[in-house]
Order: sequence, then C-alpha cells, then structure tokens
Amino acid sequence: MDVNGTVAEGFEPVREAFVRNFEVLGERGAAVAVYRDGRRVVDLWAGTKDVDGTADSAPWERGTAQIMRSATKGVAAAALLLLHQRGLLDLDAPVGEYWPEFKAVGKERVLVRHVLSHRAGLPVLDEPLTPEEALDPLRGAEAVARQALVWEPGTDHGYHALTYGWLLGELVRRVTGRGVGDWIAEEIAGPVGADLWVGLPAAEAGRVGRSGRVEAPGNAGGLRSRPKRSVTEAYDDPASLTRRAFAAITPFPDQNDAAYRAASLPATNGIATAEGLARFYASLVGEVGGGPRLFTPGTLAAARAEESAGPDRVLVINTRFGLGYMLHGSASPFLDTGSFGHPGRGGSLGFADPESGIAFGYVTNGFSKTVTADARAQALVRGVRAAL
Repeated sequence: MDVNGTVAEGFEPVREAFVRNFEVLGERGAAVAVYRDGRRVVDLWAGTKDVDGTADSAPWERGTAQIMRSATKGVAAAALLLLHQRGLLDLDAPVGEYWPEFKAVGKERVLVRHVLSHRAGLPVLDEPLTPEEALDPLRGAEAVARQALVWEPGTDHGYHALTYGWLLGELVRRVTGRGVGDWIAEEIAGPVGADLWVGLPAAEAGRVGRSGRVEAPGNAGGLRSRPKRSVTEAYDDPASLTRRAFAAITPFPDQNDAAYRAASLPATNGIATAEGLARFYASLVGEVGGGPRLFTPGTLAAARAEESAGPDRVLVINTRFGLGYMLHGSASPFLDTGSFGHPGRGGSLGFADPESGIAFGYVTNGFSKTVTADARAQALVRGVRAAL
C-alpha cells in the first residue's frame, strides 16, 4: 500500500494502523489527521478517490474530501454553542421562543438544551420526507414543527439521527437570519482555515470522491463481532423508534448525488477532508496556525459535560452525550474520559481530547455497517493512544 503524507516522530503507530486498515480491514480510500497542541503531527492519505475504484482509478490526493455522515453533527453543534457564547442564544430557553411555530402539539417545553443532548423527544417524523423534500431545509423544519412528541422533553434520551439537523438548522436561521451551512462557512470553517462544508460549493465538487458500502473481512477488529439481538431487531422492525428515526427521509438520498451534497443537512451531509475535520476540533480547544480558538473554557466545559447517559431509546445501546457531542464511552470510544466528538455512521470520526491536546479527524469512502464505532477508526485511535 502506497501511503502518502507525514507523521511526526513518536506517532508511527498511527501510520502502522492506517496501513493495516488497507491490508486487513477492507479500506478502499481514506485519510487521517491528528493535531497535538495546535501542531499537526499526523497527515496521511491512501487508496483511491472513489470507493469502487480499481488500481487504474484516480488516487486519493492531499485535499480529497469525503462525506462524513453524522460526524457532521459535531460541526453543526458548534454553531449553536457559539451563538450561546456570543449571547445570542439561551440554552435553557424554549425552542419556541425563537421559533414560534415549533410550539404546536405540546412542544412548548422543549428547550434548546434538549435539542443538543438528544432529549427533545422528536427523533422521528410520522410523515417522512421524500429525498426531494429533504433538500429544502424549510420543508424539514416545517415537518418537525408539526410533529408530536414521542416522550416528555428532558425525561429521556434517544438519538435524533435526522431530525437533529432540522431542529438545529432552523434555530440558527431564526437567530441569525442565515442558513446553517452559510453560517458554518463564514463563522467556523473560514476563520480557522478548515476544509469542511455543510452544503458543498460547486467549485469544490471535484475534490469529493464517490462513497459506498464495504464489507470488512471477518470480525475486522471491531468492538463486537455481532450486534446484540435487541439492536438487530430494532433495526429490522419498521415500527421501532430506531427504524423510524433513520427513515425520517424515505428512501434515503443517494449520497453521491450532486444535489444532495450541495444541500444543507447538518445532521448528515457535511463534507470534509480529514485534515479539515481535525483542524476544526483543534480550533475548539486552542489556536491553530494563528487562527482563533473557537470555544471559551466555559463553552468547552458545557460541550463535554454529561447531559444524557444510559440506554438510548433509538440506538438501543448505552450512549453518552454532552451538548451536541458524544462523550467517550463504550458506544463510541474516543481517546480518554475527557474526549468529546462525533462519529459518522459507517466510518468517519472527529473528536478532541483537551487534556492531551489531541484533535483527530478520519474520513473514508467505504462505509461499513457500524453506527458509532467503526473498526478502522478505532484502530487509528488506538494508534494515537500508543503514541502518547
């Protein structure tokens, strides 16, 4: 395997894990980047740009980007937290204070805090959107505003797989007057110099490879060789909260479609380079290359303070969430107990660990069946841990 890029002295275990992902775990094309204390210490890429590529296909290059699925949620969460940091949004205010139409059918008690911590009680749509409808952020917001609660807000938690994006996106629009993708580009990605987008500009479309499903051989070093029966049954049951949460758009759009990539869906369709994702997380906790530190100590503490923990009503496993971020735990191990970030279903991962100064980004064009802890990403995390 021809691996490109560099690793700083001491971080060779990450490169070894990256090579093994191609040799053993079925990787097709991917990149990983790591920052430590604002300095890039790992920047690697390999394989083909497209998941279905052959040896003659275009190679993955520096700057190749990929859709990161739910790792988008960690980027989008920063928008709400920064609005709070600037005094423009109260995390303990009802969502309806900013979005009056949202108060319909008994949702007056849903707080902004509940949206970020997956406690809003709105993980499903009784009337799923079509792919065409989902590309219009106003249609998604209108659907969520009409939706009745599944549980009393704040009393339980369950992963808002798709509705999270419409909830968060509409709050940003109501507070700022701007779409969430534009806000992220102008207030986050641009200032810190991160190659990431929620709503891919046409000028960047050529950088993004085709993604698709891959099957890793054998157990492939995952956390579990087979999911628990309860998890499998939940995904198979059309009436379960699990199945309905992931079916809020039915059928799910083609992630390689140009219109889907250009839309702004802050729960699922962010696109980034591994370096851009790692740089974003590095900028949450410190300065990078003279750019701004995004989170104050108070905002950082809020982001990773546990808000939800225990059995997740949607994912049917134990999960931990702060405000907008998954926290280190059995469902999605990061580096250590203080780490916070977000995985993307099937592979991608971004997180920061303030205590060690580590920020991590991994993107791939091959999506596995995993939801929160992909074997390839976890191998790279272990490589980082071995380097410290």
